[in-house]
Amino acid sequence: MAELIYYCGTMDSGKSTLALQTAHNHQSRGRTGVIFTNRDRAGRGLISSRLGLQSAAIEVDPELDLHRYVVEKLSQGERIDFVICDEAQFYTAAQIEELAKIVDGLSIDVFAFGILTDFRTALFPGSARLVELSDRVQTLQVEALCWCGARATHNARTMGGVMVTEGEQVVVGDVSSGAEVAYEVLCRRHHMRKVTSRASRSAGFEPLPFREDA
Repeated sequence: MAELIYYCGTMDSGKSTLALQTAHNHQSRGRTGVIFTNRDRAGRGLISSRLGLQSAAIEVDPELDLHRYVVEKLSQGERIDFVICDEAQFYTAAQIEELAKIVDGLSIDVFAFGILTDFRTALFPGSARLVELSDRVQTLQVEALCWCGARATHNARTMGGVMVTEGEQVVVGDVSSGAEVAYEVLCRRHHMRKVTSRASRSAGFEPLPFREDA
């Protein structure tokens, strides 16, 4: 039976890499699919990984009905064996429900990839609905690391180098610490203490080995 599977993790855990690998694995066995994405770092209509892999994709705007899109393609005679959804945390709750309809009504496997929580540690609406509806929710096995060397569990946003916990849920930024709006992954301890890698250097903390007084 077809399934809706959600692969989730923090930034730097290889979500887009796995999405591209999943698509490749299916395509190499003669299966045909559709790849969706939303606000990828490489630009509209693209899915990319930090390892340099990249593929064309359908940009998911808030108005796009994913179920209708797939049905229309099928009615035009196209074959669709699977659906890949990258950056699924940015999809609307209604679009997640449309993915479930694709699985249940059309018997097509849907593989979604995304981040569970935002920089405020709150669930993204798309991720919340995926957790509620998915047949399986799988945490990615590649662990991102905090600056201290511990497993990173939270995403942090910085403005001008200072960590912030208020603001719009979605703001385009970079992973470079020198950017005005930047993101990095932290362990829970340092996210709650607002100790970013930049703040740790200013305070004289050594990233490795992990120091209990940090």
